[in-house]
Formats: sequence, structure tokens, C-alpha cells
Amino acid sequence: MKPTDLPTKLESLKQAKLYRRRKTTDSAQGIYLQVAGQKLLNFCSNDYLGLASHPELVTAFKQAADQYGVGSGAAHLVCGHSREHQALEEELADFTGRDRALLFSTGYMANLGVIAGLMNKGDVVYEDKLNHASLLDGGLLSGAKFKRYLHNDLGNLQIKMQGQGAEQQAMIITDAVFSMDGDCADLTGLADIAEQSDSYLMVDDAHGFGVLGKTGAGLVEQCQLSQQQVPLLVGTLGKAFGTSGAFVAGSEVMIESLIQTARTYIYTTALPPAIAAATRASLQRVIHDQWRREKLQSLIARFQTGAKQLDLSLMPSQSAIQPIVLGSSEKAIQASDYLLQQGLWVGAIRPPTVPQGSARLRITFSALHEEQHIDQLLTALETMPQ
Repeated sequence: MKPTDLPTKLESLKQAKLYRRRKTTDSAQGIYLQVAGQKLLNFCSNDYLGLASHPELVTAFKQAADQYGVGSGAAHLVCGHSREHQALEEELADFTGRDRALLFSTGYMANLGVIAGLMNKGDVVYEDKLNHASLLDGGLLSGAKFKRYLHNDLGNLQIKMQGQGAEQQAMIITDAVFSMDGDCADLTGLADIAEQSDSYLMVDDAHGFGVLGKTGAGLVEQCQLSQQQVPLLVGTLGKAFGTSGAFVAGSEVMIESLIQTARTYIYTTALPPAIAAATRASLQRVIHDQWRREKLQSLIARFQTGAKQLDLSLMPSQSAIQPIVLGSSEKAIQASDYLLQQGLWVGAIRPPTVPQGSARLRITFSALHEEQHIDQLLTALETMPQ
């Protein structure tokens, strides 16, 4: 696209109700956010356990910053790998029941690096049609043959795999909890298919990690799947863990291979050590604060009951992500704007993030919400213009 075409492109996005505008917050992350002088009740954050502003994390960050400074200074393989990074990797490996874990600066970089680091031209990747953009981009950029199967349709996946050559290395890639629908992948079924076809199974548990499972280790833990069944487990730290960055956990040989081949690990500056220290504090809260997961599930159940009474059409999600599909982008924007007028911040999600005709309100909950907050949201949804 030529530079002279850009104004026309931007105008077309505005006309299609697909133009995106940022809002600037003036407060720490929490269930209330200060925006342009208005106090908004927040229902669009991924801070599912309410840890982003927890005082123990803030203290850990400050103490590490006093010792290590603000920046890490270099990539992990140069001089940027601190004792805090090393300790966090070891603790995440232990928490997820894997041999080792490897930190990445972002979840996007983790997914790009893992897929491209292990797959080559001539290999084949199979991805759920509703996978996160980072997984899809990782598959496309890897150079491997790229095939998408219908959402959560294992039969369709098996049909796609019928033409796979015996010499081809294959990787099946899926989100654990799908970020826009809130539903869960059939990880047990996928693990069986991966075993039968001698394929890697890569699971991005971004929205399950910290929230699901007996100890909060995610959907993989909830499904009781071993390292052998899920050799590539990716988790992000900027959602339920409340900090930043991501990791991949797996076998000794898998992690060592990624250290040598994952370009988004090798060629980027390491996370600040203070972020790693804050994440170590967050991990302790995830382990010991079972009440956060229990309360979150209680709030989700309260919302679902109220939504059913209001005859709101929810998607089949048991996660903290509770979307209401409205259809057109214009309807989604109007609904979000109305809720904003009521003091509630709920994001309007539009194509290309979601398929055409499925624009929606993406409602998310935090363990810091209270029952009266859920009721306030339901009251606003009941009065929302159709």
C-alpha cells in the first residue's frame, strides 16, 4: 500500500465501524479505572485474579529494581539473564510439572519463537481456526505448510491430517481457553491425536494459566495432561499473574533446543529483572490464594444466572471471558458506548479480531469484583437499547 493510500484506508475503517481508538488510564490496574476524569467499573481487563496492583508484587518489583536497576541491559544469551530470571524459570517449571521453563519478553514473541524455532519448510502445522493471532502468525512465518481446522472440531482436524506425509514433522497448535469466545479446547482429544500421529502438541494456556486447575496451573493441569502428552506448554504472565512476559515449559531437550533456535528469544532484550521478581511474588499468591479462583467462579456463576433471567444470549463459556454476540460492529460500539455512559467499561470486539457478523461485548471478570458489581452490570445490560 502506497503512503498516499493510507488516508483512504483509515477513512474506510471509520465508515465500517472498525476504527480503533485508545483510551488513556490515569490509575493502576484494578476493578476501577480513572479515564478522562471519569471513574469506570472495569469489565474488560485480563487481570483475572486481581494481582496487577497487589502490594506484595509492587514491593518485590521495587526491591529488585533497587538491586538490579530498571533494564536488563541485553538479551538473555549476552548479559541480561539475572538470578531473578533463573529462579522464576525454575519455579515455573516446578509449578507446571515440566523439566524446564524458558522466559520470553511477550506472549506474542513466545508463540512466534517456539513455532518457527521447531518447524521448518516441509513440515506442517495444524491450527484451530479461532487461535490467537500470535499462534496463526507463528504458523505462517515458520515456513511450514499451514492448515487450519474448524473450531474445536477434532474430526475436521483428522481429515486435514490425512494427507500428511510420513516424513513430515507435524505440530498441532491450540489455545487452551479461546480469548474471544471463552470456551476451552478439547485438550485430551488433541493429545490423543498428537500421540497417534507422532505430532508435537503445543498449547497456549494464556487465559487458563493461574485461573484453571487445582493449583492454578491452567487447563493442562485441569485435564491432567503430562509433559509427554503436551510437550509444549506456553503461558503468559500479563493476565492472571498480573505482570508481563511469557514462558514455554517442556522437556530438557525441548527447552535447550529453543534456546538455540528461537529467534524471538535470542535476539531481544530480556525482561527487566524486577518484572521477574514481581512474577515470583505473583506465583506465590496464585499457589496460596485459592480463594481468588473460587470467588471468580462464584462471580461467573452469578453473572450467568442473571444473564439467563434477562434472556441474554451468552456463548458456551465457563471461563472469566463471557462474550455477548451482537452481530454488527455498529451494534457492538453502541452497546459499549451506552455502558460507558453508565460508568462501566466493556470492550466492543469487532472484525478482524472476531469473524464477520460476530461483533460482541467481551465481558471479563476479576476476583476483586464483588456481587454488587455483577448486579450493577446486569442492570445496565437490561436497560441497554436493542
